[in-house]
Amino acid sequence: MRGILTFVFFLLSAAFALAHDAPSGWSYDPYCCNGDSTTGDCEMIPSRTVTIVPGGYRVTLNPGDHRYITHAHIFNLPQNKAMHSPDGAYHLCLFPDENTPRCFYAPDMSD
Repeated sequence: MRGILTFVFFLLSAAFALAHDAPSGWSYDPYCCNGDSTTGDCEMIPSRTVTIVPGGYRVTLNPGDHRYITHAHIFNLPQNKAMHSPDGAYHLCLFPDENTPRCFYAPDMSD
């Protein structure tokens, strides 16, 4: 039993160690983020790439808008899946590849 608890603690510790901070200093959720601030899959994206649409957001990305993007993408993301962005900016985590949004952080729509 002790071995199982130690293993679970190790896994949780490793998950928290892999998350990195947004440029303003808050931490991305460990589930969302792999890597560090230079190579990680979470990154702030320009607000010009995000359009609020009925029921959520349309994110239109081109190379240069996110470190993983190599060609144009349009993602339609439901509002109920958006996570709160503490710094009022948009952030997108792509994993396991550039075609798959894992987490999307957005400011409150009332902001």
